[in-house]
Amino acid sequence: MFKVVVDATPVLPRPSGVGLYVLNLLWALRSLQATENFSLDIAYQPSLKNWLRGNLALPEALSVYENVSVLPLPVRLLNLLAQVPKNPVLGQLEHRFGQPDIYHGTNYAVYPCRRSQRVMTIYDLSFLRYPEYVTAVVRTYSQRVRQCLGWTDLVVTISESSKRDIVEYMGVSPERIWVTPLASRYADDTQAVSRAVKAVDLGDSRSDPFRNRPYILFVSTLEPRKNVVRLIQAFDQLKNKRRIDHQLVLVGQKGWQFEPIFEAIAASPWQHHIRHLDYLSDAEVAYCYKNADVFAYPSLYEGFGLPVLEAMTLGCPVVTANMSSLPEVAGNAALLVDPTSVEDLAEALWRVIGDRPLRQAMIAKGYQQAAQFSWTRTAKSTLAAYRSLL
Repeated sequence: MFKVVVDATPVLPRPSGVGLYVLNLLWALRSLQATENFSLDIAYQPSLKNWLRGNLALPEALSVYENVSVLPLPVRLLNLLAQVPKNPVLGQLEHRFGQPDIYHGTNYAVYPCRRSQRVMTIYDLSFLRYPEYVTAVVRTYSQRVRQCLGWTDLVVTISESSKRDIVEYMGVSPERIWVTPLASRYADDTQAVSRAVKAVDLGDSRSDPFRNRPYILFVSTLEPRKNVVRLIQAFDQLKNKRRIDHQLVLVGQKGWQFEPIFEAIAASPWQHHIRHLDYLSDAEVAYCYKNADVFAYPSLYEGFGLPVLEAMTLGCPVVTANMSSLPEVAGNAALLVDPTSVEDLAEALWRVIGDRPLRQAMIAKGYQQAAQFSWTRTAKSTLAAYRSLL
C-alpha cells in the first residue's frame, strides 16, 4: 500500500475551475481506496486574509473528509518557504503527514519534499501563450512553475493540447508528463442530477429568462479569454438578420476585465434580450443546460473546456472553438468554428437553431462523447501516474 497526500487548497467556499477539479478528483480517489490499495490524506492551507484573522476553518465541501490536515501557514508564506529547498519547516510538514509516498500539488506548484515523490498539476499555459488574457497575478506563474519543475518528479496535465504546450514552452520531457482528462461534474449520476433539476426554483427574477423564449447559453467566468464580446456580437447578428426569438443567457461570475462584456451588452440593440446570472448551484446550472436550445463556448484558449462536456452530458448541443484543447474534448459531437470570426460563430449557432434534425443528431452524439469521460477514469489515470514513480 502507498500513501498519497493531495493539496486541496484551491477548494473555495464557492468552488469553480481548479477547485471543482480537486473536489471531483478527491471524491473519485476516495471511492477507489478499497480496491486500489492506497491511502488518501488531504492538505489544506488558509488564504492570507483568513490566516491573519485566525480563521483556519475548512471549506464546507472538505468537511466530509476525515484525513484532512490544515497547515497553519498561509499559501503565500509557504510558497516563499518553498523557495528554500532545505528549509526545516518543509521537512516538518512532510513528517506531519507520516512521510507520504506521493505529495500532489494541484495548482501549478508543489513543495520540495525531501522523501516524498512530488507531482504537480499544470492545467494550461495561458500565462505564457496568451498573457493578455490573464491577470497580472497569473502572469507571475511562469517563474513559480519553472522553479517547481526543478524538483518535480512528474507533471500531470488535463489534455494532450496542454501537454504539447508544456513540452514546447517549458522544455519538459514528454515522458515526465501524464495526461489525465477531466469529466463533467454531472457525469457520474445523471439520474440524481435530473431529480435536482426538477426541484430547481430560480426565483422570479432569475426564472424570467427561461419562461418566455428559447435561449442560447454560455457558462463560464466572464473574462477576456472566454470571447464573450464576440458571442454578443454574433447574437446581435442573429437577431438582426435571422430574426431569431432567442435570448442570450450568460451564467458565470465576473472575472478579470469583465467590463468590456457589460459595455457590449449595453451597446447592443438587443440588450433587453441578454441576461447575466451570477454564481449558481450545480443543479441550477444543470437546469440552464437542459433547457437551452444551444450552448455556445467560443473560448480562445482552454486547458480542457469542462463546460463543453457538461452541456453534452445534459443533452445540450454545442458550438465551440476549433482551437487548443476544445476539438479534443468535443470530438465529432460539436460544431467547431473560428472563434475570431463573428460571422462563423453566428452561422454555426443558426445551423443548430434552424435545423431541428441536426440539433437532435448533435444531442445524441454529445451523449456518446461525454460518456467517454468520467471522474473514475480521471482518478484511475492519476493513480497510474502516481504508480509510475513507485
